[in-house]
Amino acid sequence: MEPSIRILVVDDEEDLLQLLVQRLKRKGYQVDGALSGEEAVKKMREIYYDVGIFDIKMPGMDGIELLKEAKKLIFDMEVIMLTGHGTVETAIEAMKSGAYDYLTKPYNLSELDVIIQKAIEKKQLFEENQRLKEVLQSEGSQFEIIGEHPKLKMLLEMTKRVAKSHVPVLIEGESGTGKELIARAIHAWSDRANQPFIAINSGALMENLLESELFGHAKGAFTGAISEKKGLVEMAHKGTLFLDEIGEMPLPLQVKLLRFLESGEFRRVGDNQLRKVDVRLVAATNRNLEKEIEMGKFREDLYFRLNVMKLIVPPLRERKSDIPLLAQYFLKKSQTYYGEKKLSKEALQALSQYHFPGNVRELSHLIERGVLLSMGKIIQAYDIFPQGINSNLNEEEKNEEKGELISLEELERQHIERVLKECDWNKTKASQILGISLRNLYRKIETYQLEPK
Repeated sequence: MEPSIRILVVDDEEDLLQLLVQRLKRKGYQVDGALSGEEAVKKMREIYYDVGIFDIKMPGMDGIELLKEAKKLIFDMEVIMLTGHGTVETAIEAMKSGAYDYLTKPYNLSELDVIIQKAIEKKQLFEENQRLKEVLQSEGSQFEIIGEHPKLKMLLEMTKRVAKSHVPVLIEGESGTGKELIARAIHAWSDRANQPFIAINSGALMENLLESELFGHAKGAFTGAISEKKGLVEMAHKGTLFLDEIGEMPLPLQVKLLRFLESGEFRRVGDNQLRKVDVRLVAATNRNLEKEIEMGKFREDLYFRLNVMKLIVPPLRERKSDIPLLAQYFLKKSQTYYGEKKLSKEALQALSQYHFPGNVRELSHLIERGVLLSMGKIIQAYDIFPQGINSNLNEEEKNEEKGELISLEELERQHIERVLKECDWNKTKASQILGISLRNLYRKIETYQLEPK
């Protein structure tokens, strides 16, 4: 039985209440009991329940009133009513008010088990339909990883092994190496493949918006929250949640993510109800998280929780033998719009000599440039590198040719400056090419004191 199913039993007869609570717990459910409608309402304000089992005849707030209140607090909760022989008409009235079914006392426990299971199935079917509607507009789980280099083959073999488990995975690699493709591969090769794959860029939104996107929000939680919203963790229930650029997540939100990782439980923004989902988390970063921990920008406990399994995606310069295969793949993708084109021997040689600081993403952009600039069906080297290949080398690469070495920080500064120049300081476009958020780009521009010349 799924441990994530939560049931609330409400009955003013304590012996019957405890009997039913213990039986359901033995069945594997998470069960809470309440001796009154008022106590039940308090619990529902704090915890999200999937199923309720309410006695109709209770002093104070009776079962019918409780049902109506429950539907206000948890609209998709399935409720089973328990009634005596003399109040069957009231139970039928309760079903018109939204109850799933009813049983007359004394009830058969086996019959109750069947009704509970059917109520759960109905609720799960509704949730599945909702999730499918919500993820239809997102990308499918198809992925293509191109290459034959031993480093890539080793990575894919490790990915297949990791996919079979349910532990969190941390994917490290430079911008543009294809970390999301590896995340999609983990999902596709796992037993969650038929469930949603939900991706979000942790650095693309401000802290309050990111929390709302992840965990959802209640109506009126903040200005503009005109209705309640389901978060991505709920949309990813039974599937995989991919958090890209995890190193950019604000520290306060890191605390909430850690709590969610440890228990699967969370609360929507502005809501007190505790909810629980079953999600496999995959995170990715182009930062050195250990260095970020030293600088106080990333929580060490979250890092250890994420770093159960680590996969490192090699940069393109370390698998240059894959460049012809990748180039052909991007050319084929462009055929739909530009017709069939081929790379000249010189163009392929120029690509093989290039350092690719932007990795596979940069290669796709260079191929697109060549396709657009070429006059005929053959793409020449000057179509890809209009000012010569040396004009596309950054300062670090030129230093490398001279045998000089520079720091990683200086390499990053030079590369960001070069991309900004190439984009005529269009920061939105530059952030997309660099594979970082716009907010992160502004921060780096300020850190490195970059400005147009």
